[in-house]
Amino acid sequence: MRPKRGAPALPGVSALSWLVADARKGEVLAAHDAHRPLPPASTLKTLFAVTALPRLPKDGEHTATEAELDDVGEGSSEVGIVAGDSYTVEDLWNGVFLSSGNDAVHALAEMNGGWDTTVKQMRLKAKLLGAYDTHVVSPDGYDADGQVSSAFDLAVFGRTGLASREFVKYSSTVDAEFPGYGGTFGIVNTNRLLTGEDGVEPYRGLIGVKNGFTSEAGYTLIAAARRGGRTLVVTVMNPQWGGVHEVYEEARDLLDWGFKAAGRVTPVGSLEPPPPPLPPRPPMKDGPVPGPLARVLAPAAAPVQARKPVAAPARPARAAEDEREESGSGFVMPVAFIASACLAALALFFVRRAARRKPESHDA
Repeated sequence: MRPKRGAPALPGVSALSWLVADARKGEVLAAHDAHRPLPPASTLKTLFAVTALPRLPKDGEHTATEAELDDVGEGSSEVGIVAGDSYTVEDLWNGVFLSSGNDAVHALAEMNGGWDTTVKQMRLKAKLLGAYDTHVVSPDGYDADGQVSSAFDLAVFGRTGLASREFVKYSSTVDAEFPGYGGTFGIVNTNRLLTGEDGVEPYRGLIGVKNGFTSEAGYTLIAAARRGGRTLVVTVMNPQWGGVHEVYEEARDLLDWGFKAAGRVTPVGSLEPPPPPLPPRPPMKDGPVPGPLARVLAPAAAPVQARKPVAAPARPARAAEDEREESGSGFVMPVAFIASACLAALALFFVRRAARRKPESHDA
């Protein structure tokens, strides 16, 4: 943090990694070890959502299969999908955001082209967003060797999701009906800071986003809230003291601090993505390239093989005029020819005139 005069003091936070940012501007107001790679647990579902939501039809349906459900990790949180039953895309996204259902992620990933395809898409999306600390192995956030993210990257995913109406709708939904048991049953969002469940006081202005827990990751949370025209996004990864609700209380303290610190701290970073890569250069067309671009765009010249010098044939000594005629001067030869013809005609004129005058001279 870079405080200005009157800036509030930071709260005590035990999380291994955390971050507070202005969601609209992308300015990071304060952070601690924000690029530390840590297991993200179900907060990684935010990256899954910003990757797959735009790709799947809103009114699509999917019939679950035994194969996709068999791949759900042991001990995973599930919404209760049954093989052979059909679900709408909206049902499945409610299962992802509210129940943190890994079975719902598997069903949506199958609709998205398969598990491996979805992993590749998520990895690419993370890079495009500048989330270089993240390595995706399991899109549902289930603990897997090498799977990590960071407080910075999770804030990037949360901020990206806030730009999508669908994402905000699902992440801020408190409860919904889910198909099953011959009808429907109720499901409730597991984000206690949103619902106020289990004695956690709900946070005023909370938009939601996503919470998570695994044995390796501990408790993780991405929380976004809006107050007074400002939207903040906070990430908290693995608090080291307190109970099972400590992650919510530390997020609450950081959100409170962020709203009080408006305009009183200098940003220490930005969540803005890097500029997009330049488009590929178009192939060169035949013909010269006008202007100075010719030197820049011209392909490298092919190597020229050395050749033995060939002696030029001896040239006969000739007058300079002959050389100019041979060089292609089309003006010298016609003028000389015309001049010669004129002189010849003039000489003939004087000869004939002299011939006519001789008799006259003789008579005189």
